[in-house]
Amino acid sequence: MPYRFSILIAAPPERVFDLFMDLDRMSEWTEGVGPVTDRTGPVDQVGTRYTVWFGPMRSPTEILAVDRPRHVRTHFGNLILKGEADTRFEPVGAATRLTQAFHTRGVVSAIAARLFATGTYKGSCRGELEAFRKIAEREESAAKPGQ
Repeated sequence: MPYRFSILIAAPPERVFDLFMDLDRMSEWTEGVGPVTDRTGPVDQVGTRYTVWFGPMRSPTEILAVDRPRHVRTHFGNLILKGEADTRFEPVGAATRLTQAFHTRGVVSAIAARLFATGTYKGSCRGELEAFRKIAEREESAAKPGQ
């Protein structure tokens, strides 16, 4: 079952994309993320692989499609949650509409995805997007002279 989430961020797509794809900072908005290891290349290149750690559990990830700064599609997977994430960065005036769609595979993944997709608590998909928005807007505001 696909899940889709969208949020408007007061920052241009280039900055939103760069922050979103900064694997070293992912833990700032994604609950439970530890280090990202085993990188095989740049995150804006199709075929690049890396491993995201959630405590002792790893989630191998591969970049399937990328069009900087508009789109990235990844395949991710572990025993609990596996599937694809499709993220789009659409300019809306001086802002960006970030839209994420998740497509999971398997029964266990469908149950786990339902838990993460429901609500706005800190570790939910909506909660993480809201945390990301706050960081991106704070950094955009700090980057503007005279504010």
